[in-house]
Amino acid sequence: MHNLQIYAGMVLNQMIQLMPGILLRGSTPAKPPKPRSKSPGWKIGQQRQRRIRYPIVKKRTLPSLKAQPKTA
Repeated sequence: MHNLQIYAGMVLNQMIQLMPGILLRGSTPAKPPKPRSKSPGWKIGQQRQRRIRYPIVKKRTLPSLKAQPKTA
């Protein structure tokens, strides 16, 4: 509460000039903003691994039931 007493005798223009500093000084629960631009990329000297190549699995064709002769 004593912080507000410092600003009690100021003129309105002085308060307006000091307002950004006052607001920045106060603590806030908000997290700082994330950087929004180019990503930092790979670190210097960091080893890269090639992706794992899995073998191709093809669907096999089933023989049609009409082509098979019926056994009695």
